[in-house]
Amino acid sequence: MPAKIRPIIMCGGAGTRLWPTSRNSLPKQFAMLLGERSTFQDTVLRLRHKLFDPPLVLTNRNHRVLAERQLADISAEAEIVLEPDRRDSGPAILAGCLLAERREAESTVLVVASDHLVTNRAAFRHAVVSGLPAARAGRLVTFGVAAQHACTDYGWIEPGMVLEGEARHVDRFTEKPDGHRAAEYLRRRWLWNSGNFLFGARSLIEEYRTFEPATVSAVEAAVANGADEAGAFALALDGFVTAQRRSIDFAVMERTDRAAVVAMACGWSDIGSWDALWALSDHDGSGNARRGNVELVDAHNCLVSTDGPMTSVLGVEDLIVVANRDAVLVADRNRAGEVKQVVELLRSKGCSQAETHASVHCSWGSYQIVDAGDGFQVKRMIVAPKGRLLLQKHRFRSEHWVVVRGTATVTVGETIGHFGKNEHIFIPLGAVHQLENSGSGPLELIEVQNGSYLGEDDVIRVDEVRPQI
Repeated sequence: MPAKIRPIIMCGGAGTRLWPTSRNSLPKQFAMLLGERSTFQDTVLRLRHKLFDPPLVLTNRNHRVLAERQLADISAEAEIVLEPDRRDSGPAILAGCLLAERREAESTVLVVASDHLVTNRAAFRHAVVSGLPAARAGRLVTFGVAAQHACTDYGWIEPGMVLEGEARHVDRFTEKPDGHRAAEYLRRRWLWNSGNFLFGARSLIEEYRTFEPATVSAVEAAVANGADEAGAFALALDGFVTAQRRSIDFAVMERTDRAAVVAMACGWSDIGSWDALWALSDHDGSGNARRGNVELVDAHNCLVSTDGPMTSVLGVEDLIVVANRDAVLVADRNRAGEVKQVVELLRSKGCSQAETHASVHCSWGSYQIVDAGDGFQVKRMIVAPKGRLLLQKHRFRSEHWVVVRGTATVTVGETIGHFGKNEHIFIPLGAVHQLENSGSGPLELIEVQNGSYLGEDDVIRVDEVRPQI
C-alpha cells in the first residue's frame, strides 16, 4: 500500500486586505469569518482522512498559541514547526519538505494554505489523488481552479499537454492580469493559480537546489540545528535568516520544467478581500451580508460586520462596514482590494491598530485593554484552565486585580492565596507575584494598573520556579 501523504499547512501570513478583522496579532486564517470555525480549522478537518498523515503546521512564535488552541478545539493532532523569521513561502515549504523527508525518505507532501476556503472536500481530495501519479513521477504539481470569471486578483496557469494521470504540463504562469487579458485567459480555459502543491519532498529539494543552492544549504542548517521548544520544533535562526526571501512560485515553480497542473472544482476561494467575503456570505433580500449586532435600513448589497458595538447603516449601497472594538473600516465594496493601503498608512503613522487587536492572545489566555488614561490602565484578563503567568515584578506600576469569574491562585511575595468572585488582590510596585488558574473553567479578572509607565515591556521575569498549588 502506498505511503500516506504528509500535509504541510502554511500558517504564517497576516492577511491585511481583511483589516481590521485580520491583523498580525490575529490573522485571517484564525478569524471566524464564515461561521463558527476558522479557515485554519476547516483546512485541518479537510485533511482528516485516510489519505493523509497528521499535518506539519508551519507558523511562528506569535501565532503558535492560536494554532494550538484551535487544534485543541477540534481535537486535531499536528506537528507545529516554528519559523524564526519570515522568509516568504519558498524557505518555509523547503523546511517542511526537509522535515518530511527526514521522517520518511520517499515522502509525498501536500502544501496547502490555511486561509483558503474549500466547500467541497471530496472534490478537493479527488484532485489530490488525481495528481499523485505525476507527483510520484517526479513532477511538481500545482492545482489550478476552473475559472468562473475573468478575475484580475489571481495569477493564472496555461495548461499544456497531458502527462501522468489527470496532470497537464504547465506551459506558462502569469501574474495578476488586467481585465482584457483576464477575459482572454478565461476564453482559452486557463486556470486560476490556487497556490496549493503536491510533490515528492525530495523532488522539491532537488529542484530548489538547482536554482538556489545557497538557500537550500541555509534551510538545511536551520533544520539540522533546530530544537524542541515545549513540544514544537523550532527552526534555528542562524541558518534560516540567511535564506533568500522568495515565494515558492518565483524560487522554483516558474523556473522549473517539471511543473504540472491538475484542475480542480471544489468551491475554492482565497477570501482575498472583503468583497470576496461578501460574495461568499449569505445575503438578505436586499443583497446584504451581516454579522453581529447589526441593523440595516434601506441598505443594499453591503457587508456589515461588528464584533462588539451595535452598528447601524442607513440609505447606502455597495459598502463594506467593519466595526471592531478599537477600529472601524468603511469602504466602497468595489475598492475592497485596496484596504492594504489603509494598513500601510496606519503603519507609517505608528498606529498600533495596524498590527494588533484590542484583545491580545497569550500562552496563558488573553487580555483586552478596556480603558486608559494619565497614569492608569484597565484590562480585562481571561486566564485559561491551568494557565499561569510567569513569576514577575514591575518597576513602574502597581496592580489591583478583582476576580469576576473562577478562582485565582495568587502569589505575592511569600504569600499564596486563593481568591474567588468579587474578591480583590493588590500587587504593590516591585512585588514579586504570580497568577494561576488551577480550575477547570476560565478565570476572569479586571486589572487596574497605576504607575508612571504602563507599557507591556515593564515586566521583569523572576528565574525562581515555584511549585504549582
